[in-house]
This record gives sequence, C-alpha cells and structure tokens, in this order.
Amino acid sequence: MPRITTDAGRAALAAVAAAESPARPDLATAVRYLLQLLAEKAPGHTVEVRVPPFGAVQIIEGPRHTRGTPPNVVETDARTWIALATGSESWSDAAAAGRIRASGTRSDVSDLLPLRP
Repeated sequence: MPRITTDAGRAALAAVAAAESPARPDLATAVRYLLQLLAEKAPGHTVEVRVPPFGAVQIIEGPRHTRGTPPNVVETDARTWIALATGSESWSDAAAAGRIRASGTRSDVSDLLPLRP
C-alpha cells in the first residue's frame, strides 16, 4: 500500500465527514490513512486489523503470523473504523452494536484508539 501523506489523509477525512454518502475514493483514502497511522503507532504482526474492501494492517509486537487465518483479528466496516479511529465512537459502543468482529486474546485494540490524524 503506497504511503498516504498527512495532507491527503486529512483531506479525505474532511471529505468523508462532510458528505452523507462520501465518494468511494475519499472513503478508501481515509480508511487507508487511518490504518497507516495505526500501523505506525503499534508496529508488529500479532493482530490483523481489516476494513474490507479497503485495507488491512498487522500491528502489535509479538509472535509473527505467517500462514492461514491469523489468531488475532479485528474486522469492521469503513464508517465504523473511521469513527473509532477519530474518536467519534467508542470501542465498547461499536462492539455492543455488533459493528466490530474481534477474535483472539489480543484483538481488543481499544487502548490504541483514537488516533491523532
């Protein structure tokens, strides 16, 4: 995944926030930018965070996963990911509403959120 500049990431986040139905390229850039920030904040390969269809990153130091389905996975939709990463929704609220699918003993990444885009 090519690196997204801070200016491009912030512009995409602003466009998504301003639109009821954001353009797909803006949504994709916003998601990927926030995943990039998460990977920078918590580098590693122990937990995979997925936001289909836009991207996934592996984070948190620990045992490296190389084959099959990772033991620690977090998956959510684009809107929920943006809300979690920007702090407009809490992990506990999104999880209670069923918008986060998390499996594995290390899949609660709420202590890493929100990010500072």
